[in-house]
Amino acid sequence: MELAIEHNNLMARWLGDNWFGNHIPDSTWAQVVIGLAVLAVLVFLASWLTDKVAVTVARRMLKVVGREDWSTALHRRRVFRTIGYLVPLLVLTINVTLLPITEKYVEPVSRFLQAVCLVYFFMALHGLLRAWLDTYSATTRAQTRSIKGYLELAKIVLWGICIILVFSLLINKSPLLMLSGLGALSAVLLLVFKDTLLSLVASTQMTTNDMLRIGDWIEMPQANADGFVIDIALHTVKVQNWDKTVTTVPTYKLFSESYRNWRHMFESGGRRIKRTLRINAATVRFLTEDEVKNLSRFCLLTDYLAGKEADIAETNRSLGALASEPVNRRRLTNLGTFRAYALAYLKQHNELRQDMLMIVRMMEPESEGIPVEVYCFSANTAWVEYERIQGDVFDHLLAILPELSLQLYQAPSGADFVYGLQGAAAARSEAVAPLVR
Repeated sequence: MELAIEHNNLMARWLGDNWFGNHIPDSTWAQVVIGLAVLAVLVFLASWLTDKVAVTVARRMLKVVGREDWSTALHRRRVFRTIGYLVPLLVLTINVTLLPITEKYVEPVSRFLQAVCLVYFFMALHGLLRAWLDTYSATTRAQTRSIKGYLELAKIVLWGICIILVFSLLINKSPLLMLSGLGALSAVLLLVFKDTLLSLVASTQMTTNDMLRIGDWIEMPQANADGFVIDIALHTVKVQNWDKTVTTVPTYKLFSESYRNWRHMFESGGRRIKRTLRINAATVRFLTEDEVKNLSRFCLLTDYLAGKEADIAETNRSLGALASEPVNRRRLTNLGTFRAYALAYLKQHNELRQDMLMIVRMMEPESEGIPVEVYCFSANTAWVEYERIQGDVFDHLLAILPELSLQLYQAPSGADFVYGLQGAAAARSEAVAPLVR
């Protein structure tokens, strides 16, 4: 009876000095029914006001100020729905004393409801961070400065604070007590969160020094990564390889280990062409005067041959009588003329960068021929166009070799040996045929 009278007075004080407050029944079950009914009405009103009024007003205000992307992101991440659960829970927590329960149970129930409210509050903050990431990812700045790693760290800190506060409420202890206990376990925490700390430092350094961006093409052979970066998170970086597989690389490895980033190549506007033609050494020789005159019809060689012939004539005149012997005279070679032609061809090619290094050089002869390296830069960095330009250049250079009496080195195949043996057998047959007759 005392319990019923006590809660009768609580409800009477809550309702005030009016007809409802003066006519509250004394029976416990009636007070339970009335308390539940009042709480249900309050929760329904709070939920309706939040969902239909506050959320609608907030979304329209965001649309008016030109932040409709935030409205969409908050809806996608269920921030509005979480707030719609949080507000009724707060109303229920504040008015839980309307139910006829003893003081011994009021405090635990209230603490439990407060803990649930805290969880929903931090869920709303978590959704807010995810919505921020969505809106930021849609901007051009996100391509150069990724904040995903920082937001993931903020989420970890956020849920750490949530866990501490919830446990503090449930056990009715100060949060400082739990924090002091965590300080004593700092060595264990450092060991547990070692990868997180390493990834945080690496992510900060990469962002500060602009070492990696979303969309960069990187090569990291030790991780079997060769493709475009599609995601940069706190702990991992995802690389989509050329075969459409995805390689996940720990963030700290991209800071502690070496890898190749092709971004600066794309930004420079020129992609390097570095390829070698191997010339058959047996075909390298001096050009005759008739061959030099014949090659003068090539517009790319006209200036080169004219200048070289003048220099050669001056040198040979200085030899005097010794110039009568061909071995003493200075003469043009077909390989040197080919290098001059190749360089002139590169310089007039409109799909090559003329402001970047361009050279055609002969390297040390090897058992597989004499390497002639072509080094230049294409004006288009796209892979398909780059391969087309490179193919066009070398198609032309390979086709021009016979004009200079040069051959490309090619290792003999089985068919070459067969043809050689067949030719030798035919020659022997022709030699033996007259003797037989």
